[in-house]
Amino acid sequence: MQTEIDPRNLIGRKAFDRNGVKLGTVDEVYLDDATGVPEWAAIRTGLFSRDAFVPLAPSELVEGTLQVPFDRTLIKDAPDFGVGRHLSPEQELQLYHHYGLDTTTPPSAPDRSFGKLAGTGDADA
Repeated sequence: MQTEIDPRNLIGRKAFDRNGVKLGTVDEVYLDDATGVPEWAAIRTGLFSRDAFVPLAPSELVEGTLQVPFDRTLIKDAPDFGVGRHLSPEQELQLYHHYGLDTTTPPSAPDRSFGKLAGTGDADA
């Protein structure tokens, strides 16, 4: 993802899959607690649907929208951990495996967790 983008600016933006199909709206951004780097976004996929976690590293902000390089079906089938809480290292690993991403990059320390950056701009600790 473009690192000069403030993760707070992602909240409320439309998100699209690799085929240009609308996924929904960025509901929350999850930061790595150790580095503060945005790692995951929760995409609200519909009015009564759950949020789907998508990785931000391979995604791009293009013309004001988040372009996620995965198919809508894969995104909708991502593990559901609920939003508003930290992602545990085990949950993060499940997401990396789901998307077929390299799991050697993120540290596997037991204290690694991901904090939520809420729509208000306040980070949960």
